[in-house]
Order: sequence, then C-alpha cells, then structure tokens
Amino acid sequence: MGKSKSVKNLFLGILGTCIAIYILFPFYLVVMNSFKRQADIVKDPVAFQGVSFAQLQANLNSVIHNSNFNFWYAFGTSAIITVVSLILLILFGCMAAWVISRNNKKPWAIAVYMTFIASMIIPFQVVMLPLLSTFRDVGKFVGINMLQSVHGILFAYLGFGGAMTVFILTGFIKGIPYELEEAAAIDGCSPEGTFFKIIFPLLRPVVTTVTILNGMWIWNDYLLPSLMLGQNGKIKTLPVAVQAFVGSYVKQWDLILSAALLAILPMVIVFLVGQKQIMSGMVEGAVKG
Repeated sequence: MGKSKSVKNLFLGILGTCIAIYILFPFYLVVMNSFKRQADIVKDPVAFQGVSFAQLQANLNSVIHNSNFNFWYAFGTSAIITVVSLILLILFGCMAAWVISRNNKKPWAIAVYMTFIASMIIPFQVVMLPLLSTFRDVGKFVGINMLQSVHGILFAYLGFGGAMTVFILTGFIKGIPYELEEAAAIDGCSPEGTFFKIIFPLLRPVVTTVTILNGMWIWNDYLLPSLMLGQNGKIKTLPVAVQAFVGSYVKQWDLILSAALLAILPMVIVFLVGQKQIMSGMVEGAVKG
C-alpha cells in the first residue's frame, strides 16, 4: 500500500513538473531574451549566451523612449481602462448577484442567471465580428462613437466580464444569512442602505478574488482592444502598442520581448501578492453556493 502510494506521488510529481515547465517556458523566453541583443536572440533564444543586465537596461530605455511605442501613454490607457472596468464590474456585478441570489426561486431570476452562465461558454471569436457591427450601428444611432473610444471598450468589458463576476458572487451571497437583511429592514434601513452597509462589506474576500481575476484578464487582453481600438488608432493599450516593434519585414525581438516584459510585470506582481486570496475566494464561493 505504501509502495503504490509512493509510486503514485512520484508520478504526480513528475507530471506536475512537466506541466509547470510547459506553462512557464514562454515566460522564461520573454524574461531571458529581454537581457539579450537582437543578434543573440536570433542565434539561440534558449541559451544564456549574451545575457547582460546592461543590455536589459538598454532595451528598456529604448522601449520607454520610443516615440512609436509611447510607453507611458499606453500604460496610462491600460490603467484607466482596467481600473474603471473593474469598478463597474464590481458595482453592477454585486448588485445583480444580490438580486438574483435573493430571488433564486423565481422563474425570471433563474432565467437571468442561466443566461449569464450560458454566455460564459460562448467563445469570443464567435461574436467578435457581430460585436463590431453592432457597436458601429449603435454608435451611429445614439450619436456616440463606440469604436476607437475608451467608453466603448469599457462597455464591452462590462458585458464580457459580467457573466463570471455574477456567477462567482452569486454563489458567495447565497451563504450570507438572510436574517441580517431582515434585521436591517426592521431597523428601517432601505434596500440600498442594506446592500451598501451590510451586504457589500461582507463581500470583501470574493470581491478581491473577482477583482484580481478580471484585472489580469483586462490588462493582458489583446484581441478585444485591437479590434475595437484598432492597431493604428490613437488610443492603444500596452499589449496593442507592442505591435510598434513588429514590421512587415523586420521584427525587433529585443524590443518586443522587453516591451512584453514591462506589460506583464504588473500583473505578475498582483497575482503573486493575491494568489492566496484568489484560491480562498473561489473555494468559499463554491462551498457557499
């Protein structure tokens, strides 16, 4: 029994190591080649040959001060879009999840909740072309440019991120005793006051989880900003701005990988700091749901 368990643990350890290497290898290539010159990257992108901290500093300076890349403008655009999207997702997601969880026996609440769940399984590639045409037509109808604008992509992120946000929050809210809301109502608290003074503070653990998950997705997203904002438009997020170093005939790999390192570094730090909160929030939501 003990021998078979040891063999099983050894097998799982080897399997886990192989999966970890497979997942981390692209990140290794980005970090390692950020320390190299273009010629060393082309010669052997995996080897340590040519690695230099001085070269990393030179690459980062070239990236930050490149007029086509415009690092600080792209960084600020990504930060604004990410922060505002998260605020809207948390605010409206918590409200929707609270209403759904407190009316989970009613047909309309079940239908709305199932609609959110169903939207999670639809690939983005299926709806991206109809999305562009819809946003273009709606923008013409209301007289507001929904494409190549910050408010347009904020609206899109609110729609695409709302499903997962409501799904996780609804499971957590179901575990909050309804007696707290009844006591608040007896004391004369309005529904709005009950939500913001009683329910919302209790959602802090799962709100942190949802914020980190959505924040990493929005910050690192490339496809939606490239479609809605355009690769040649004035408004660019960091992942889209990296295209400045990709030409038709020449690719500046030293600058591309250094720019990619700058783009992913904030979210790596956020994930490392909040990984325990992510797991605990997901587990609590699943158990209470």
